[in-house]
Amino acid sequence: MKRREFLKGTGHAGLAAVGLASGAAATGSEDLKPLVRKVREAALALQRKDWEHGTLAQAFLELEDWDRVVLLTKAAVILRESDGRLAVVGSGSPTDPAMGGEAYWRAAERTKDPELASAANGLLDWILRGAPRSADGTLYHLFRRTEMWSDGFNGAPPFLAAMGHFDEALQQIRGYKRRLWDDDKKLLAHYAVEDAQGNITLRQPVEYWGGGMGWAAAGLARTLRLLPESKQEYRAELAAFLKDVVDGCLKCERPDGLFHNNVDRPESFVETNLSQMLAYAIYVSVEGGWLDRGYLARAERMRRAARAKVDAYGFVQGACGAPHFNQPGVSTEAQAFFLMMEAAAAQHEKAIGRKLS
Repeated sequence: MKRREFLKGTGHAGLAAVGLASGAAATGSEDLKPLVRKVREAALALQRKDWEHGTLAQAFLELEDWDRVVLLTKAAVILRESDGRLAVVGSGSPTDPAMGGEAYWRAAERTKDPELASAANGLLDWILRGAPRSADGTLYHLFRRTEMWSDGFNGAPPFLAAMGHFDEALQQIRGYKRRLWDDDKKLLAHYAVEDAQGNITLRQPVEYWGGGMGWAAAGLARTLRLLPESKQEYRAELAAFLKDVVDGCLKCERPDGLFHNNVDRPESFVETNLSQMLAYAIYVSVEGGWLDRGYLARAERMRRAARAKVDAYGFVQGACGAPHFNQPGVSTEAQAFFLMMEAAAAQHEKAIGRKLS
């Protein structure tokens, strides 16, 4: 299906329809705007690598903050590799640049800038034809090691879906799920290693990293939002998996609305970002009809917990922190998911107003 046909045919009333109407940021009720603005400015102050830059661009897309979507896209093109990857600092990753792919393409559509369109299409060509992958086509997360990470759910699949490559998006999700999903625990392992013969092993001890499951929940919700009504079987499959991921995480939720970094290990540090990621996925999915309204109370509790972690400067504290992501701190992705959570909550509140009026 051509992208133009997809955009006309999708049933989603918000981002997927790319109505993404005009300029004002959808930051929720009046009293929340200063907090959102503070987190936004702190996010822009942080140094960023390819996935961080792309995730922040997606956050501004969710906020309908078009000026910043375009500026981050222009900045990503400055750090364009000859193979098509964008926003690359250092050697980069095969798939991390795709985390900004949807936002970069929307910026190209919005501005009708041929340079931006060429860059977004170059990134797509890299993901479809250039990036290293396993024998079954599942993309590797690194160049020098044949690993698949749970982060990947939020990388190529939403970008592919945004560009109308629905079959390929589903193939990637299935490939990651087959390698990482623990059906007994209902949790995702962080990453798997594949040898030359196609044998798959999980790093020992297996880590059920909250951030990885947050990436998966967000990526599944975003991909679902981008699927047209004609892909009902795909929608059903992804919605069922999304529910499993969310339910598996929620079993590990602490009474305060936060999670441990490794969700099944109370000895690991208490972490903020998974709560934001899950709250975002729940708001989007309830609005889309893929989760029932009973999940909203959990999303609100996690949202309150995350908002309480914003410091006086606008940094979301207690997240799995950059640059090594092995201790509590701050990160661009945590800043971005705070913004995405708030944007999704605001969209949900507006939808309720529409339904009640």
